[in-house]
Amino acid sequence: MPKLSRVPVPGGDLTVATWGDGGRPVLAIHGITASHLAWAEVARLHQGRIIAPDLRGRGGSSGLPGPFGMAAHAEDCVAVLDALGIEQATVVGHSMGGFVAATLAHRHPSRVHDLILVDGGAPLPEIGMDIEAQLGPAIRRLSMRFASVEEYRDFWRGHPAFADWSPAIESYVDYDLTGTPPNLRSRVNADAVRADFRDLHTKSPAFDAVPAGTVFLRAERGLLDEPVPLYPNPEEFADRVRVRTIAGTNHYTILFGADGAHAVAAELVP
Repeated sequence: MPKLSRVPVPGGDLTVATWGDGGRPVLAIHGITASHLAWAEVARLHQGRIIAPDLRGRGGSSGLPGPFGMAAHAEDCVAVLDALGIEQATVVGHSMGGFVAATLAHRHPSRVHDLILVDGGAPLPEIGMDIEAQLGPAIRRLSMRFASVEEYRDFWRGHPAFADWSPAIESYVDYDLTGTPPNLRSRVNADAVRADFRDLHTKSPAFDAVPAGTVFLRAERGLLDEPVPLYPNPEEFADRVRVRTIAGTNHYTILFGADGAHAVAAELVP
Protein backbone atom coordinates (compact mmCIF):
# COMPACT_ATOMS: atom_id res chain seq x y z
CA MET A 1 0.00 0.00 0.00
CA PRO A 2 1.18 3.55 -0.62
CA LYS A 3 2.13 6.09 1.99
CA LEU A 4 -0.56 8.76 2.34
CA SER A 5 0.13 12.39 3.16
CA ARG A 6 -1.69 15.73 3.06
CA VAL A 7 -0.75 18.76 0.98
CA PRO A 8 -2.26 22.20 1.62
CA VAL A 9 -4.19 23.63 -1.35
CA PRO A 10 -6.82 26.37 -1.59
CA GLY A 11 -9.79 25.28 0.51
CA GLY A 12 -8.09 22.57 2.55
CA ASP A 13 -5.76 19.61 2.15
CA LEU A 14 -5.25 17.27 -0.78
CA THR A 15 -4.64 13.58 -0.05
CA VAL A 16 -1.52 12.34 -1.84
CA ALA A 17 -0.26 8.77 -2.19
CA THR A 18 3.40 7.84 -2.71
CA TRP A 19 4.83 4.51 -3.78
CA GLY A 20 8.51 3.66 -3.99
CA ASP A 21 11.60 5.80 -4.02
CA GLY A 22 14.48 6.73 -6.30
CA GLY A 23 14.70 7.70 -9.94
CA ARG A 24 12.88 10.56 -11.56
CA PRO A 25 9.57 11.10 -9.72
CA VAL A 26 6.37 10.32 -11.55
CA LEU A 27 3.24 12.40 -10.97
CA ALA A 28 0.26 10.18 -11.81
CA ILE A 29 -3.15 11.81 -12.29
CA HIS A 30 -6.35 9.75 -12.19
CA GLY A 31 -9.67 9.98 -14.03
CA ILE A 32 -12.97 11.72 -13.46
CA THR A 33 -14.50 9.48 -10.75
CA ALA A 34 -11.34 7.64 -9.69
CA SER A 35 -8.68 7.97 -6.97
CA HIS A 36 -4.96 7.41 -6.49
CA LEU A 37 -5.58 3.65 -6.33
CA ALA A 38 -6.23 3.65 -10.07
CA TRP A 39 -2.41 3.59 -10.27
CA ALA A 40 -1.79 0.68 -7.88
CA GLU A 41 -0.92 -1.92 -10.52
CA VAL A 42 1.31 0.46 -12.45
CA ALA A 43 3.06 1.41 -9.19
CA ARG A 44 3.61 -2.26 -8.35
CA LEU A 45 5.44 -2.74 -11.64
CA HIS A 46 7.39 0.51 -11.58
CA GLN A 47 10.69 0.48 -9.71
CA GLY A 48 10.81 4.18 -8.87
CA ARG A 49 8.75 6.79 -7.10
CA ILE A 50 5.13 7.43 -8.06
CA ILE A 51 3.14 10.28 -6.52
CA ALA A 52 -0.61 10.19 -7.09
CA PRO A 53 -2.99 12.77 -5.60
CA ASP A 54 -6.67 12.25 -5.00
CA LEU A 55 -7.97 15.16 -7.06
CA ARG A 56 -10.28 17.58 -5.25
CA GLY A 57 -13.75 16.09 -4.98
CA ARG A 58 -12.46 12.49 -5.01
CA GLY A 59 -11.13 9.94 -2.52
CA GLY A 60 -9.49 11.47 0.52
CA SER A 61 -9.84 14.91 -1.10
CA SER A 62 -13.61 14.59 -1.56
CA GLY A 63 -14.38 17.33 0.95
CA LEU A 64 -12.42 20.01 -0.88
CA PRO A 65 -14.58 22.71 -2.43
CA GLY A 66 -14.36 24.10 -5.94
CA PRO A 67 -13.45 25.62 -8.20
CA PHE A 68 -13.00 22.44 -10.19
CA GLY A 69 -11.90 22.10 -13.82
CA MET A 70 -8.62 21.18 -15.47
CA ALA A 71 -6.78 24.37 -14.55
CA ALA A 72 -7.70 24.06 -10.87
CA HIS A 73 -6.57 20.42 -10.78
CA ALA A 74 -3.33 21.32 -12.56
CA GLU A 75 -2.57 24.00 -9.98
CA ASP A 76 -3.26 21.51 -7.19
CA CYS A 77 -0.77 19.13 -8.81
CA VAL A 78 1.86 21.89 -8.91
CA ALA A 79 1.20 22.44 -5.19
CA VAL A 80 1.94 18.75 -4.66
CA LEU A 81 5.26 19.03 -6.49
CA ASP A 82 6.13 22.15 -4.50
CA ALA A 83 5.27 20.52 -1.17
CA LEU A 84 7.43 17.50 -1.96
CA GLY A 85 10.34 19.61 -3.22
CA ILE A 86 10.10 18.26 -6.77
CA GLU A 87 11.25 20.65 -9.47
CA GLN A 88 10.44 18.41 -12.41
CA ALA A 89 8.57 15.13 -12.86
CA THR A 90 7.39 12.71 -15.46
CA VAL A 91 3.65 13.46 -15.64
CA VAL A 92 1.21 10.75 -16.64
CA GLY A 93 -2.56 11.14 -16.79
CA HIS A 94 -5.34 8.64 -17.41
CA SER A 95 -8.73 9.63 -18.85
CA MET A 96 -9.61 13.05 -17.38
CA GLY A 97 -6.18 12.94 -15.77
CA GLY A 98 -4.74 13.18 -19.27
CA PHE A 99 -6.46 16.54 -19.70
CA VAL A 100 -5.15 17.70 -16.33
CA ALA A 101 -1.65 16.54 -17.30
CA ALA A 102 -1.79 18.35 -20.64
CA THR A 103 -3.02 21.50 -18.89
CA LEU A 104 -0.22 21.27 -16.34
CA ALA A 105 2.34 20.94 -19.16
CA HIS A 106 0.82 23.93 -20.95
CA ARG A 107 0.70 26.18 -17.88
CA HIS A 108 3.93 25.02 -16.23
CA PRO A 109 6.17 23.48 -18.90
CA SER A 110 9.30 23.72 -16.75
CA ARG A 111 7.80 21.29 -14.23
CA VAL A 112 7.26 18.50 -16.77
CA HIS A 113 10.17 16.33 -17.92
CA ASP A 114 8.03 13.91 -19.92
CA LEU A 115 4.30 13.83 -20.61
CA ILE A 116 2.41 10.56 -21.08
CA LEU A 117 -1.30 10.46 -21.90
CA VAL A 118 -3.29 7.29 -21.22
CA ASP A 119 -6.62 7.13 -23.07
CA GLY A 120 -7.29 10.78 -22.35
CA GLY A 121 -6.07 14.30 -22.94
CA ALA A 122 -6.79 14.53 -26.66
CA PRO A 123 -10.02 16.28 -27.75
CA LEU A 124 -12.99 13.97 -27.25
CA PRO A 125 -15.16 12.89 -30.17
CA GLU A 126 -18.38 14.87 -30.62
CA ILE A 127 -20.74 12.48 -28.84
CA GLY A 128 -22.92 14.86 -26.88
CA MET A 129 -23.10 16.09 -23.31
CA ASP A 130 -25.16 13.28 -21.75
CA ILE A 131 -22.94 12.43 -18.80
CA GLU A 132 -24.86 9.30 -17.84
CA ALA A 133 -24.76 7.94 -21.38
CA GLN A 134 -21.01 8.45 -21.53
CA LEU A 135 -19.94 7.36 -18.03
CA GLY A 136 -22.63 4.77 -17.31
CA PRO A 137 -22.35 3.03 -13.92
CA ALA A 138 -19.42 5.24 -12.89
CA ILE A 139 -21.77 8.24 -12.67
CA ARG A 140 -24.96 6.39 -11.65
CA ARG A 141 -23.32 5.09 -8.48
CA LEU A 142 -22.90 8.61 -7.14
CA SER A 143 -26.62 8.85 -6.38
CA MET A 144 -26.93 5.28 -5.03
CA ARG A 145 -26.73 3.83 -1.52
CA PHE A 146 -25.39 0.39 -0.61
CA ALA A 147 -26.20 -1.84 2.35
CA SER A 148 -22.74 -3.40 2.61
CA VAL A 149 -19.23 -3.40 1.21
CA GLU A 150 -20.00 -6.64 -0.58
CA GLU A 151 -23.04 -5.10 -2.26
CA TYR A 152 -20.86 -2.30 -3.56
CA ARG A 153 -18.29 -4.78 -4.82
CA ASP A 154 -21.08 -6.66 -6.60
CA PHE A 155 -22.20 -3.44 -8.25
CA TRP A 156 -18.71 -2.98 -9.69
CA ARG A 157 -18.38 -6.67 -10.60
CA GLY A 158 -21.38 -6.08 -12.86
CA HIS A 159 -19.55 -3.30 -14.71
CA PRO A 160 -18.66 -4.70 -18.15
CA ALA A 161 -15.16 -3.21 -18.04
CA PHE A 162 -14.32 -5.03 -14.78
CA ALA A 163 -15.06 -8.59 -15.85
CA ASP A 164 -11.57 -9.69 -14.73
CA TRP A 165 -11.85 -8.91 -11.01
CA SER A 166 -8.60 -8.54 -9.09
CA PRO A 167 -7.31 -7.53 -5.64
CA ALA A 168 -6.25 -4.16 -7.10
CA ILE A 169 -9.77 -3.46 -8.35
CA GLU A 170 -11.26 -4.56 -5.03
CA SER A 171 -8.99 -2.20 -3.07
CA TYR A 172 -9.86 0.61 -5.48
CA VAL A 173 -13.58 -0.03 -5.03
CA ASP A 174 -13.39 -0.34 -1.23
CA TYR A 175 -11.45 2.93 -0.92
CA ASP A 176 -14.27 4.75 -2.69
CA LEU A 177 -16.84 3.91 0.00
CA THR A 178 -17.87 6.15 2.88
CA GLY A 179 -20.64 6.06 5.48
CA THR A 180 -21.90 3.17 7.58
CA PRO A 181 -24.02 0.15 6.61
CA PRO A 182 -26.73 0.10 5.42
CA ASN A 183 -26.13 3.61 4.09
CA LEU A 184 -22.80 3.35 2.28
CA ARG A 185 -22.09 5.54 -0.73
CA SER A 186 -19.31 6.66 -3.04
CA ARG A 187 -17.37 9.56 -1.62
CA VAL A 188 -16.91 11.17 -5.04
CA ASN A 189 -18.44 14.66 -5.18
CA ALA A 190 -21.05 14.57 -7.97
CA ASP A 191 -20.91 18.35 -8.40
CA ALA A 192 -17.17 18.13 -9.02
CA VAL A 193 -17.68 15.42 -11.63
CA ARG A 194 -20.33 17.40 -13.47
CA ALA A 195 -18.23 20.58 -13.46
CA ASP A 196 -15.19 18.68 -14.72
CA PHE A 197 -17.25 16.90 -17.37
CA ARG A 198 -18.37 20.25 -18.76
CA ASP A 199 -14.79 21.49 -18.74
CA LEU A 200 -13.61 18.41 -20.64
CA HIS A 201 -15.90 19.40 -23.48
CA THR A 202 -14.66 22.99 -23.57
CA LYS A 203 -12.01 23.72 -26.19
CA SER A 204 -8.59 24.19 -24.63
CA PRO A 205 -5.22 25.09 -26.15
CA ALA A 206 -3.45 22.54 -23.93
CA PHE A 207 -3.45 19.55 -26.30
CA ASP A 208 -2.24 21.61 -29.25
CA ALA A 209 0.74 22.62 -27.12
CA VAL A 210 1.83 19.17 -25.91
CA PRO A 211 5.54 18.54 -26.44
CA ALA A 212 6.55 16.84 -29.67
CA GLY A 213 6.88 13.10 -29.22
CA THR A 214 4.41 12.86 -26.35
CA VAL A 215 3.26 9.26 -25.97
CA PHE A 216 -0.47 8.55 -26.17
CA LEU A 217 -1.43 5.05 -24.98
CA ARG A 218 -4.83 4.19 -26.40
CA ALA A 219 -7.16 1.48 -25.11
CA GLU A 220 -8.45 -0.86 -27.81
CA ARG A 221 -11.98 -0.91 -26.34
CA GLY A 222 -14.27 1.63 -24.68
CA LEU A 223 -15.44 2.68 -21.22
CA LEU A 224 -18.00 -0.13 -21.06
CA ASP A 225 -15.70 -2.62 -22.81
CA GLU A 226 -17.54 -1.96 -26.05
CA PRO A 227 -15.66 -2.59 -29.32
CA VAL A 228 -15.63 1.12 -30.20
CA PRO A 229 -12.89 2.79 -28.12
CA LEU A 230 -13.08 6.21 -26.51
CA TYR A 231 -10.81 7.44 -29.31
CA PRO A 232 -12.03 5.66 -32.45
CA ASN A 233 -10.01 7.79 -34.91
CA PRO A 234 -6.52 8.33 -33.47
CA GLU A 235 -5.22 9.39 -36.87
CA GLU A 236 -6.96 12.71 -36.23
CA PHE A 237 -4.32 13.66 -33.68
CA ALA A 238 -1.41 11.42 -34.62
CA ASP A 239 0.46 14.47 -35.89
CA ARG A 240 0.60 15.77 -32.29
CA VAL A 241 1.47 12.58 -30.37
CA ARG A 242 2.90 9.10 -30.82
CA VAL A 243 -0.15 6.83 -30.57
CA ARG A 244 0.20 3.25 -29.31
CA THR A 245 -2.92 1.10 -29.10
CA ILE A 246 -2.67 -1.47 -26.30
CA ALA A 247 -4.36 -4.63 -27.56
CA GLY A 248 -6.87 -6.36 -25.31
CA THR A 249 -7.44 -3.36 -23.05
CA ASN A 250 -10.47 -1.22 -22.34
CA HIS A 251 -10.56 2.23 -20.79
CA TYR A 252 -10.08 0.78 -17.29
CA THR A 253 -7.97 -2.32 -17.85
CA ILE A 254 -5.33 -0.17 -19.51
CA LEU A 255 -4.41 0.55 -15.86
CA PHE A 256 -5.77 -2.47 -13.99
CA GLY A 257 -5.04 -5.32 -16.41
CA ALA A 258 -1.64 -6.96 -16.82
CA ASP A 259 -1.11 -5.92 -20.45
CA GLY A 260 -2.17 -2.35 -19.85
CA ALA A 261 -0.29 -1.84 -16.58
CA HIS A 262 2.91 -3.24 -18.09
CA ALA A 263 2.58 -0.94 -21.11
CA VAL A 264 2.09 2.13 -18.93
CA ALA A 265 4.87 1.18 -16.50
CA ALA A 266 7.27 0.63 -19.41
CA GLU A 267 6.77 4.26 -20.51
CA LEU A 268 7.70 5.55 -17.05
CA VAL A 269 11.25 4.23 -17.13
CA PRO A 270 13.63 7.23 -17.47
